[in-house]
Amino acid sequence: MKKHIPNTLTCLNLFCGCIAVVMIFRNRLDAAAFLVFVAAIFDFFDGFAARLLKVHSPIGKELDSLADVVTFGVVPGAVLFSLLNSKECDLSIISLSENFHRIFQFFPFIVTIFSAIRLAKFNVDTRQSESFIGLPTPANTLLVVALPLILQHDHFHLGGLIYNPYFITILCVVLSYLLIAELPLFALKFKSFGWKKNLFQYIFLALSLLLFLIFFYVAIPLIILLYLLLSLIKNFSTNNIKQETK
Repeated sequence: MKKHIPNTLTCLNLFCGCIAVVMIFRNRLDAAAFLVFVAAIFDFFDGFAARLLKVHSPIGKELDSLADVVTFGVVPGAVLFSLLNSKECDLSIISLSENFHRIFQFFPFIVTIFSAIRLAKFNVDTRQSESFIGLPTPANTLLVVALPLILQHDHFHLGGLIYNPYFITILCVVLSYLLIAELPLFALKFKSFGWKKNLFQYIFLALSLLLFLIFFYVAIPLIILLYLLLSLIKNFSTNNIKQETK
């Protein structure tokens, strides 16, 4: 019985992702964002359960990737597609032909393509057992689904920026690059709870909480940026220590 628990959690992740897609095309981006948050919890605990119960399986690994392609691949592409094609987003400011606009409206799904590539690379890259190389798809998706939540509670008047087609286009390109970049990022996996071994994880969690209390939904993109910055600092400090010990 216990061997089915991780795969059940993975299927719940997939189920949330499927409903999130439906919500997006019903123009309920807020509901889709909530479902992604729930799916991310299932995605975290399926791996945790597999390690705890010692029931790793090749099928579970493949199922996890297939579920993630939907929840953390299709969903962010669909959210960005919905934003780019909303009535608030004026595509006419991009001075190109109407035929180009018909094709360009689907550009956000480049994020879906690079998410799939990211997941495929993760499955075959033995370097990513303890940390990540490239932005994980759940982090990427959480950043994207934060945008409609920010718009719904736009205390910082960011609507003009988020609905700008140039901003959406640049965001798609940057996120696609980060997904497959050779950028080492630390993982929030605690083998022990000692301060020294988990210094950057503790700093990240503390600052993330502080950012969320101050900025609420706006904090989510800031937290992803913080994650990237702290990973760069950690890599730099680790490399310096290695050079000094040579």
